[in-house]
Amino acid sequence: MSVHSRRHLISIEDLDRAGIERILDRAQGFAEVSGREIKKVPALRGRTIVNLFYEASTRTSSSFELAAKRLSADVVSIRAAGSSVDKGESLKDTVQTLSAYDPAAIVIRSPHAGAAQLVAGWTPASVINAGDGKHEHPTQALLDVFTLRRRLGGLDGASIWIVGDVLHSRVARSGILAFKRMGAQVTVCGPPTLIPRGIEALGCTSTASIEGLHEADVVYVLRMQHERMRECFVPSLREYATRYQVSAARLRPGQLLMHPGPVNRGVELSSDAIDSPQALIGEQVKAGVAVRMAVLYELLAGAPALAAVA
Repeated sequence: MSVHSRRHLISIEDLDRAGIERILDRAQGFAEVSGREIKKVPALRGRTIVNLFYEASTRTSSSFELAAKRLSADVVSIRAAGSSVDKGESLKDTVQTLSAYDPAAIVIRSPHAGAAQLVAGWTPASVINAGDGKHEHPTQALLDVFTLRRRLGGLDGASIWIVGDVLHSRVARSGILAFKRMGAQVTVCGPPTLIPRGIEALGCTSTASIEGLHEADVVYVLRMQHERMRECFVPSLREYATRYQVSAARLRPGQLLMHPGPVNRGVELSSDAIDSPQALIGEQVKAGVAVRMAVLYELLAGAPALAAVA
């Protein structure tokens, strides 16, 4: 812990295993609150949370907004489209403008890797990375671990295969770090053009062959991110689907299936896999609110589970 009192969640690397477990335990309590008729707790009453989204988002932005409101915080949600960003305002100027409202936390999603780290240096608020380019998406990894922990009891010794467009996926990077920290073995699988060089340095193994998929306890399928592709990484989506699409037939009984959403039906996942009882996709979305409540609480009201960033 540094001398700075502000705490941020920029990367999964800001958390050790005990810190992750603390957040997940807190999220379990908040999940029970979400089952009540009145879903609010007064933990952050009088505090302001700013959601600053420079990229399109449904699940992440709505769940952060709900999480803050269920903690009784005031919420300011800003989309780049229609804001001063459209008029050319820089990220730094936007953050400094918003800091005048004295927010307790700024939740930021940006197409640029490292944006959340920069914002942490420009504001007295705590900063939560809601996705920065191809870098990381730590709260997605936390809600995935939360979902799996509820199903499996724990991740120690579990085999998790991450399949698809790993190259463009911040979810994959945060997921590998979080799953490894919780004791799982991680394999990434996809076309060689979509597996980053040196990915094994994160502690995973990689393969271009989907033949060993049956060995996994958990199959985590990634979205083909057309919007980030500036060149031809696969000959065609049809050919990709033929080789790497996860269908119900490719899953063995007992395997769990995950996807961060939104899903390209018929590309990385078949409809019969999405709709199968093995799919945890709906549970992941549901977990998002409780986990993000826990992150906000730990940053702003809890003991220091999260690292301070200078």
